Amino acid sequence: MTQAVPAGLSLSSGGYELSPVTAPVTVGESGELSFQILDADGEPLRDFTASHEKDLHLIAVRSDGALFEHVHPELDHETGTWSTPWQWQEGGSYRVYADFVTGADDAKVTLTRTVEVHGEYKPMHSMGEQTTDEVDGFDVSIDGQLVAGATSDLTITVTRDGQPVTELEPYLGAFGHLVALRSGDLAYLHVHAMGEDPEPGDTTGPEVMFAAEAPTAGQYLLYLDFQVDGQVHTAQFTLDAVHGDGTSGATHDDAESSDH
Repeated sequence: MTQAVPAGLSLSSGGYELSPVTAPVTVGESGELSFQILDADGEPLRDFTASHEKDLHLIAVRSDGALFEHVHPELDHETGTWSTPWQWQEGGSYRVYADFVTGADDAKVTLTRTVEVHGEYKPMHSMGEQTTDEVDGFDVSIDGQLVAGATSDLTITVTRDGQPVTELEPYLGAFGHLVALRSGDLAYLHVHAMGEDPEPGDTTGPEVMFAAEAPTAGQYLLYLDFQVDGQVHTAQFTLDAVHGDGTSGATHDDAESSDH
């Protein structure tokens, strides 16, 4: 049975291409990360439609799933070049994603390239499912079961000092922004916040719900950006998607890697 190819696995898609990424090549080196989105004629694209309140979302994550970054570069309309200040914290091979909607045809596109960074590298080994995380004094948990080939409901809960956090603020047009990547090839998944879009000044909590689509069984890395008191925090989780019949998608290799 033929399956649709997930997004974020290629530097080109739908007639668009992510140019080579220029960035610092050594850990601790301050510089600029820049790139262009090229059209079918090889010309820089300058016309974008805002999605989640931004014209383009830049995601960078190391190949082992560590050191996740989600930023919003600025576009130079004269050259069609996107850029943002940048510094790598650790060495390794990184996947850089450009996630955007085109202005001409409203096509949703996710392109990716690999960037190699010189420096000390200590790979993060899989430890199986991780449904809780502690970040900046917040305790964040995720509840729900990913099912391959189906849309799954996920519930995020945020507490602090054992008390529910009810001051979650809108961020990128929702009360949280969730990115999911498939372990093994870092395919980029579609995740949608559930409920009505918040208005400026609205708050909610401690729960936020998302709908996620896992194309295959196996392990997935999830990264939640949430905002409290004007500050954005990022929590990280690992979930295993089961087959449609409810069986696990874990492989023998996955089980061995979780023992490290």
